[in-house]
Amino acid sequence: MALQRRQFLIGAPLALAGCATQQQAKRAVLTPQADPSYLSMYAAIDTEPFPVPAIDLERVKPQFLRREVAHQTDKKPGTIVVDLAARYAYLVMENGRALRYGIGVGKQEAFNFQGEATIARKAEWPGWRPTPDMIAREPERYGPLKDGLPGGAGNPLGPRALYLYRNNQDTYYRLHGTVEPWTIGTMVSSGCIRLLNQDIMDLYRRAPVGTKVVVLPASAASA
Repeated sequence: MALQRRQFLIGAPLALAGCATQQQAKRAVLTPQADPSYLSMYAAIDTEPFPVPAIDLERVKPQFLRREVAHQTDKKPGTIVVDLAARYAYLVMENGRALRYGIGVGKQEAFNFQGEATIARKAEWPGWRPTPDMIAREPERYGPLKDGLPGGAGNPLGPRALYLYRNNQDTYYRLHGTVEPWTIGTMVSSGCIRLLNQDIMDLYRRAPVGTKVVVLPASAASA
């Protein structure tokens, strides 16, 4: 009996270690970097006029990857709520749910659009040109680009853009993709709201012209 007890005590740590190893392996599989659903969600896309590279999930914080979440709001389903402080954009759904996307926002609060707007125009592989304000702030950087860039793989708007209008006037703010996916979750842009390319393509499909967008102040409490 004593021998059996000693054998149990010796073997127990090994059994527990085996259990821990299995649990660690299971947790590893569920990390975004190894989760098949995220690998598929952010895989390369080769059915577009220009290639859309896969997202290196090691360079994006997991909390900024697309997911469905609980979201209590008084906004109607179909509304896009942009929380500048938290670096999220929410597509409001029924029953207190929303699709949440990580975003990059203006590097200074004064650069960011705030308030309500409407998506009055959508574009696939949009062209881009810096605004007069951008050229005035950074003439060496943006002056040479004053005539704009055509749509394509190197365009800073990425594969899709949603154009924000207020009172039928272009605000010059957009929701768009990015050539710098590692900047999602940071304050880096000149004021527009950037998403991962696969995310802006997903939102583009879901948000028709006429969609209401509400951009919360950067100093407001996050949703």
